[in-house]
Amino acid sequence: MSDHSALLGPAAAELLRVATAVPSLDARTACAGYDVRGLLNHLLYWGPWLTAAGRREPYAASVAEEADAALVQDGWPTLLAKQTDELVAAFAPPEAWTGTVTLGSAELPAAVVGDMVLGEFVLHGWDLAWASGSTLSCSDAAAAAVLASATAMGVQARSMGVYGEVVQVPETASLLDRALGASGRDPSSDAVQR
Repeated sequence: MSDHSALLGPAAAELLRVATAVPSLDARTACAGYDVRGLLNHLLYWGPWLTAAGRREPYAASVAEEADAALVQDGWPTLLAKQTDELVAAFAPPEAWTGTVTLGSAELPAAVVGDMVLGEFVLHGWDLAWASGSTLSCSDAAAAAVLASATAMGVQARSMGVYGEVVQVPETASLLDRALGASGRDPSSDAVQR
């Protein structure tokens, strides 16, 4: 795993752009089991956990389970923007990508957690763009990093229900489409949406 800190800022900005453009919090997303409200709640719930890991600080959520949190209230765009800024800042220093960090009760390589943050921005950014029928702008470097991470962690992520089954995407497809397929998303969005 490498330091992908330079990729986080643009990916976070794109996530915020598509999140605030979604026309309805009740719209379906491409992320199984989540409407827009649920996916935003997911991002708002796990953001502080990931930030604390990057800062190597302890964190205890006020609500034990994501399903019990109701974080999408008035002002959620401001909260999401603040949280993504904090996440980017937490993983900006090179040392944030070295050694191990604690995420909840798990001890993980810091670079894996940093790549999880990038994956959250890119994959869930695509999910939210899909919800409004728009497209996600993603650099090839970010897509390649997400593809590598999704491939490396795929078996474990699928066993935990984080990813769906691999969607076969042609080798000639874009890096983003291949990353989406590796994470269980169908990049031919019309097959899922509408």
